[in-house]
Amino acid sequence: MNTNVTDELQPKILIAYYTRSGNTEEFANQIKNFVGGDLFRIEVVNEYPASYQEVLKVSKVEIDNQYKPPIKSLVENIDQYDIVFVGTPNWYSTMAPPVATFLSIHDLSEKTIIPFATHGGGGEARCLTDIKQMSSQATVLEGLAIYGSQAETTNNIIITWLKKLQLFSNVLI
Repeated sequence: MNTNVTDELQPKILIAYYTRSGNTEEFANQIKNFVGGDLFRIEVVNEYPASYQEVLKVSKVEIDNQYKPPIKSLVENIDQYDIVFVGTPNWYSTMAPPVATFLSIHDLSEKTIIPFATHGGGGEARCLTDIKQMSSQATVLEGLAIYGSQAETTNNIIITWLKKLQLFSNVLI
């Protein structure tokens, strides 16, 4: 049996994210390119409307009522992961409701959580702190919020952030 000791010492990484426009997915893919890991796209059972204005109306009601929409699937064997990146767009200054659903139905205690967010000008607002609050039994590290439409061009910002976390010896330069 040939066992690679180096692989055994590397933390097992999950990158879970919700995306509507594709910006948060781009951010998640960049994280994966730099540190590896498994991607998990959080998908709702009932899709949001196609119109952005309608999405704003629906999500505002969900957020105001702390509604957690059902999601299509769970992460199988969540226990195998040491580090869980949790990504969300900024919706009304907090995480998208599907991300709240994800956090509420997965046991992430004993994990290291690293939040990330995309926004359209509102910055991180409460997105990252709300993820931290919902992950109170986990170790939550410093997150990063980036302007969504620039997600494809922020490699240097993401690399600097990942290096600052001091968890990943394999971050590309």
